[in-house]
Amino acid sequence: MPRAMPRPRPHRPRIAVLSPFLDKRHGTERCIAEQIERLSKIYDFHLYSSRVEDLDLSNITWHRVWIPPGPHLFRFLWWLFANRLHRMGDRLRGLRPDLIYSPGINCLDADLIVVHMLFESFRLQMRNELSLRRNPVRTWPLLLHRRIYYKFLGLLESRIYSSEKVSLVAVSGKTAREIKDLYPRKSDPAVIYHGLDTARFSPVRRQALRPAARAALNLAGDDFAILLIGNDWKNKGLTCLLEAAGKLDKHEIRLLIVGEDSPVPYQELIHRLGLVEQVKLLPRRPDVEFYYAAADVYAGPSLEDTFSLPPAEAMACGLPAITTRAAGVSEIIHHGVDGIILEDPTDAQTLSGWLARLLAEPDLRDRMGKAAAQTAVQYTWERNAEQLRELIDGLLGRSSSVQKKGGPSKRMKGRWSG
Repeated sequence: MPRAMPRPRPHRPRIAVLSPFLDKRHGTERCIAEQIERLSKIYDFHLYSSRVEDLDLSNITWHRVWIPPGPHLFRFLWWLFANRLHRMGDRLRGLRPDLIYSPGINCLDADLIVVHMLFESFRLQMRNELSLRRNPVRTWPLLLHRRIYYKFLGLLESRIYSSEKVSLVAVSGKTAREIKDLYPRKSDPAVIYHGLDTARFSPVRRQALRPAARAALNLAGDDFAILLIGNDWKNKGLTCLLEAAGKLDKHEIRLLIVGEDSPVPYQELIHRLGLVEQVKLLPRRPDVEFYYAAADVYAGPSLEDTFSLPPAEAMACGLPAITTRAAGVSEIIHHGVDGIILEDPTDAQTLSGWLARLLAEPDLRDRMGKAAAQTAVQYTWERNAEQLRELIDGLLGRSSSVQKKGGPSKRMKGRWSG
């Protein structure tokens, strides 16, 4: 009896993923990590990155690209050159991708880019802060470096995002509109919202962690804890939050400010508002759900955010979350029902009014928190990854990259320039 021939292994489309580093502690990097973990049995991912943490690499090939220490502009230029050179070497060894996927500007030959931040928009927003006339002479070298860095990235965005050959995905409708305004295109960017780990961030887990978390932070039973998480405290609206808190009964409130920013610019304001005893400056920690468990409300009056994960994570935990129209996350919030949206991110009076109401009405906090959890549970990483998969499959099919025999099309071979 003839021996049965082994079944051929199905061809998995090969996708090159470019990111300077990946972990699950930063918004953009976490999004990419969650996506490729979930899709790694469908696609043959080749990850080009200098550092990888918190990621299951069992079905992912990591190509380590070394990046030396130094100023941002130097590191970025090195990264552009190094990952291109590394991929050229792999091309010579027969590793040709069917598609090149990048979060933002990481190369000049991407087929699919997810836009988590628009540097040209950020540069225009920061013009006053980067002005030499408005800052001491000792800060000029740093300011000049940042101005050159942001301008260079903006020029790359203009070249790459204006090209119809590149498919763009925005993390919010707000970001998609900004792309269209800055870089006119015939095709609109797709919108895929961030996802959430609804097992890690949930009302049940929050209640289980709450007693220990509040005890560790020395919060009394009747303390009203207001949480803000983020590294760029100015952009996250800390000034507005402090001014709003200064109008409340200081005996009842505690401000939990989590991040790695410098407190120096806010010390005078904290003293002037009499909030020295109320403000707790706290470090980031891997189990960030610890802070959500300790809090009673999340307040992030962002000046600008393409999305902003912390308000969404707070909602998933069953917390009322306050954000602004300037944050993309506001698009998943129903004002007054499952969260609160400030139209003006500098309106401390309105923010204070909402905080005072949530402080005085526990039933409102409870209703809004329950509604927030029901909304947030719809936005899972599984949903995010599935939407990305549909987009990738559409691109692969449209370009005829995946042939019956496997391997990239002639068009994609030409695009793989290293």
